[in-house]
Amino acid sequence: MTSLFAPNRAKRNIARDRRSIPLTVAVWIGVAYFLLPIAWLAIASTKSNADLFSTFGFAFGNGFNLFSNIADVFAYKNGAFFQWTFNTIAYAGVSAVGATALATAAGYAFAKFEFPGRNIIFSIVLGAIMIPATALALPTYLLFAGAGVTNTPWAIILPSLVSPFGVYLMRVYAADSVPDSLIEAARIDGASETRIFLSVGVRLMAPGMVTVFLFALVGVWNNYFLPLIMLSSSSLYPLTVGLAQLQAQSSGGGGATAVFSTVITGSFISIVPLIVAFLFLQRYWQSGLAAGSTKE
Repeated sequence: MTSLFAPNRAKRNIARDRRSIPLTVAVWIGVAYFLLPIAWLAIASTKSNADLFSTFGFAFGNGFNLFSNIADVFAYKNGAFFQWTFNTIAYAGVSAVGATALATAAGYAFAKFEFPGRNIIFSIVLGAIMIPATALALPTYLLFAGAGVTNTPWAIILPSLVSPFGVYLMRVYAADSVPDSLIEAARIDGASETRIFLSVGVRLMAPGMVTVFLFALVGVWNNYFLPLIMLSSSSLYPLTVGLAQLQAQSSGGGGATAVFSTVITGSFISIVPLIVAFLFLQRYWQSGLAAGSTKE
């Protein structure tokens, strides 16, 4: 009997292997799409200005200039890169923590409480996801200019605290990860709603909170247009605007081309904290997936 079914089993394995080839190719294309720019940036950061224009993009230059380029980055304008980095960390850190806290509380409330207008309000939140952030930049500027908040850190932090996608994500996550029976048991034991949320809900929603935190962190870290229109003082610039101004000087000629390597190296340094944050926080995703795979 085993010999009779063996040919059919072999045919199924061959068909499965054939189906997996296009998927494997597609995955590798996606990997190359995301990693090749980073690889190019890392290689270009090791080149001198002359090698940047005389060698192939993915080929190393005649010398290894990474450390001298890094020194030039931090020495530019008496350490302006230090200030830009500090500003970016402050904007992104405060905004990501605040956006995660608000999204977690709102998502939990939408998932676990019945209140008048819940569906309408959540529909408005979903509609806000469809609006591009650039479309809101100018109205936000006019609003903040009227309040006298422009050219301050709050002009970057306050708009970033609102994350409609984070609210949607946390509602979906809270609905599945926080059992209603556990909430009812806590209520029977006399726990207040605030204590239930902080002691039970937050702990069970931790993997989803990490996801929202990383989305908010990357969004604020890479934000360019909002700081560009909100900030006029170079001492308040984040890395995106500061490097763009440096790039404009490089493209302007007149002897400024010597900072091309500084721009590229600064761009490479600016993505390192995001990579570190992802590598450090991914274990929380993995633990959340493992917990979800065993939940009935």
